[in-house]
Amino acid sequence: MTSWTIGPEPVTGAAVDDVMREYFTEMGLRVLGRPGTEAELRAVLAEDPHGELAPPDGEFLVARGGGGEFLGCAGVRLIGSAPKTAELKRMYVHPAGRGAGLGRGLLLAVEEAARGLGAARIVCETNSGLTEARALYARCGYEETPPYEGHGKADHWFAKELV
Repeated sequence: MTSWTIGPEPVTGAAVDDVMREYFTEMGLRVLGRPGTEAELRAVLAEDPHGELAPPDGEFLVARGGGGEFLGCAGVRLIGSAPKTAELKRMYVHPAGRGAGLGRGLLLAVEEAARGLGAARIVCETNSGLTEARALYARCGYEETPPYEGHGKADHWFAKELV
């Protein structure tokens, strides 16, 4: 797969819920060693809802192939009291979109969206088991930092200046 488009889409609705379910299933397998349960999915979304990935303080981007099929997604939201820092959330590349640079494409699109929201810095968190994500962030200029928030299973935090 070498052809895709990345653009903003609403973060609400059944289609996004299905994508988030797929995302959390894979994250459960990779981080917990088992699929996440429906109850765990609901608990995570209650604690860290994806509704904040919508204007005016956020954006949800979806990558689609030439036939409109879902290939990946990533969200961004402003955090903190001053709108200078954005947080990357829900970055996911479907197996059908892997290996062709789509992760980097999504990350660059999120950075551009963060700039459009007025952010001068972007942060993200990940887990030791997500080695591809950590390598991607490092290749794209992100530096490891101390924790910026306390979330679930994260044990690596990254930041990048956007100016």
